[in-house]
Amino acid sequence: MAKQGILLVVDDNRNILTSLQYLLGEYFERVITIDSPVTIPTLLNREAVDIVLLDMNFSSGINSGNEGLYWLREIKRLRPQTEVVLFTAYADINLAVTGIKEGAADFVVKPWENAQLVQTLQEAYSRIVEARKGKKKTAVPPVASDDGMYWGNSQAIRPLRMLVEKVSTTDANILITGENGTGKDMLAREIHRLSNRKEGPMIAVDMGAITESLFESELFGHVKGSFTDAHTDRIGRFEAADGGTLFLDEIANLPYHLQAKLLTAIQKRCFVKVGSNTQQPTNIRLICATNRNLEDTLDLHPRITDKI
Repeated sequence: MAKQGILLVVDDNRNILTSLQYLLGEYFERVITIDSPVTIPTLLNREAVDIVLLDMNFSSGINSGNEGLYWLREIKRLRPQTEVVLFTAYADINLAVTGIKEGAADFVVKPWENAQLVQTLQEAYSRIVEARKGKKKTAVPPVASDDGMYWGNSQAIRPLRMLVEKVSTTDANILITGENGTGKDMLAREIHRLSNRKEGPMIAVDMGAITESLFESELFGHVKGSFTDAHTDRIGRFEAADGGTLFLDEIANLPYHLQAKLLTAIQKRCFVKVGSNTQQPTNIRLICATNRNLEDTLDLHPRITDKI
């Protein structure tokens, strides 16, 4: 297969640049590497760059990813036809999702797998070739199956489907927002179906239907005799969802003093049953949903999940 396309790799790690020069030089006509993004505008004016593989952090001691997002916007402003693939550490996946919303074609997580990296970049180049031929970008075909979600082909749904497919394979916690009836529960089940935890259980909890007095018992379980009606041991939703996904619907209905108990379990990855003194580990992926706008309260109450 003939080499095609001009690829620009931007990363402040010279060892990574050297490795990628050798690897990607086998697949692309030209591979340009730079260790600082400040020369990106000059390069884009001088070279007909097709794809940019862009790191998200460059300044020493700063790992916010905002530099990568800034240069993503600049690249799309200067050359909208250039595809940008973000190069990110696992901890920056949430920022990469933000990047996709702002025009990035995809993201690759460090440390990378060679085959996956090459495939991602080649797919980005294929979209450029199709656009140059005057074709529309390949539409995501609608899918309907007994165990899957039905996807349409509208401009609004295609980016959402791509996001879902990307974040599903990670263990990142997710917050789904939307008005009543928009399919938040269905979307949560699709994320679980596409995840690496699909063989595990998906446990859904309506947080608006749990009374404050039963909150700990419902989520963490209780032991026999811990309160008047505790005639037997009972497992909670965290234990039932172990190895799978825990979906907390209408999370905004949870009072603030109970949010603290939930946050402790999420952060420590363990819980204590009511009436017990033993900490029990839990291995869950958390998905939350709400129909309310949580942005108004972020300054007072930190967000504990990631939003798509």
